[in-house]
Formats: sequence, structure tokens, C-alpha cells
Amino acid sequence: MTSCDLRLLLPRCRLQQLAREWLAEDAPWLDFAGWAASRDEQGCQEAVLLCKSVGVLAGCPFFQAVCEEAGCSVEWECREGTWLQPVTRVAIVRGHVTDLLLAERSALNVLSRVSGVATLARQVSEQAQAAGWQGQVTGTRKTTPGFRLAEKYGLLVGGAGTHRYGMSDLIMLKDNHIWAMGGVRKALHALRSLAGCTLKVEVECRSLEEALEAAEAGADIIMLDNFNPEELHQAALSLKTAFPGVVVEASGGVSPQNLLQFLGPHVDVVSMGCLTQGPPSIDFSLKLSRGLKYTMGTSDPCPASSTDLQ
Repeated sequence: MTSCDLRLLLPRCRLQQLAREWLAEDAPWLDFAGWAASRDEQGCQEAVLLCKSVGVLAGCPFFQAVCEEAGCSVEWECREGTWLQPVTRVAIVRGHVTDLLLAERSALNVLSRVSGVATLARQVSEQAQAAGWQGQVTGTRKTTPGFRLAEKYGLLVGGAGTHRYGMSDLIMLKDNHIWAMGGVRKALHALRSLAGCTLKVEVECRSLEEALEAAEAGADIIMLDNFNPEELHQAALSLKTAFPGVVVEASGGVSPQNLLQFLGPHVDVVSMGCLTQGPPSIDFSLKLSRGLKYTMGTSDPCPASSTDLQ
């Protein structure tokens, strides 16, 4: 896990845009319940952010952006990247009751989802490192529509790679591209005439023959797609022997349960769609401080309980 402050990667204008979109989706019209709850409100209130399950804390900039867009402030008590145990007090959110209630669900949704991505990313990355593998586990473009930035950020907090963000920062020729363009050589020739040398090109290959053809035609990255582990390592060795500079990626059918079978000295990258498609969310809740005292008494209902991995 890097000790760098990953929040600096996120443009503030993009955070604000997403926060507005999420709040507008959740509150497109009149907030009757919020109005009723705030009728007798006197000044600002405090709400406690609690983590109620095991996982990595991630998505703090998105949570904070939603709260601030709703007129609230956030005081963090745990650092992003911390491994949390239940029940942990993570932050204090302050604001008028109406604003706290407005921010609550959207802010919790993004924090829970991104923390889930980071947790699975942390688990598989540490698994690969413990095996002594020198490559990188990454995500894919299999993300939730409208939520890619948050999920890719979760991968980074968890210690995994993001792979390409979209279709413009890395050219990837998948099977449909190759079929539509009449083969690997024709496809690569057409691309090089447009993209020049400024963008790397990756080719998804279904056989060693196709992989060697793509590497010979100038592909920078070869994805060996849906190879079983034995075939994968044999093909990777052949590729590296013939083209030492090519990057070899394994993808397709990789899960946390079988990841170790795909790691090898000639495989540089293992990409896993399940990192953003499959992880369970981490359970967070936001409770008004006076509500916690009412329901749980005066003793501290949320002692600090976390392991800092930064």
C-alpha cells in the first residue's frame, strides 16, 4: 500500500460534479421527511460515521464531496487505506439536520462501494505479493456506469492497478475489433497510421499463434485471454523468448480463489474484472449523535478499532 495521498489525484471539479449528480438523483424534488425532521432544529448537529464490518476504508474524497455539496463538514478520525474492524468510529459529520439527511444515503453508498473494491483489491494484491510475484494485479473496464472514477480510485487505495481508464488512454483490440478489421495485421496497421507512437496498443489474443502475430506486427501488450494456467505459462514463455520487450497480460477466468495459478515469471499483468464487479460493499452507517445516546445509552457505542496499514 502506497503512503502517498491519493486524494491529490482527483480533480476537485470532477468530485463536485459527481456529488451534484448523486445528490440530484436521490433528491430530485421535495424532501418532505427532511423538512419534518428539521422543524424544531436548533443550529448544527453532529452525526457519527460508523464502520460495522471488516474492510479497507476507501472513497473518503467522494464521501466528503457529497457532504460538502450538501452544506456539511467532515472531520476524519481514520485515514484512508486503514483496515477497519467493527465497530469503528470513522468520522464526525456536522451540519443542519436537513443537510445531514440529504447527504446521508449518497455519501454512504459511495463509501461502502469504494471500500468494498479496495478491500478485495488489497486481498488479491497481498496474495500476489506473498507469492513473490513481481507483476501487478489490475482491474478492468468492467465498472458500474457513471461510477468508474470512484471504483478505479478504490483499486488504487487497495494496492491494485487500474488498467486503462477508458477507450482513449490505451488502444485495445479485442476479438470483435480484429474480426471487423480483417485480422490482427490489418488492424494494427490501420491504428498506427492514426495513433502514431503516442499511444500503446494492446491486442487480445486467443491463441499463441495470434499472440506471436500481434507481437511481430508491433503490439506493445499482448493479452492472453481465457488461457488455462498451463497453456498460459507456455505461451508467455514463447512470447518473451521471441519478443523480450512485449508486456504479457493474463485475463479471463481469474478469481481470488485461483489467482496463484496465473502468476508466473513471464506474466507481467493479471487483470480481474471481479475486482469491480464482484466485491461486497462494506457496511457503514451515519447516526446523529443524539440518536446514538438515545438508543445505546451514554457509553461509547463506537470505540476506535482499526489497524492502520499506511
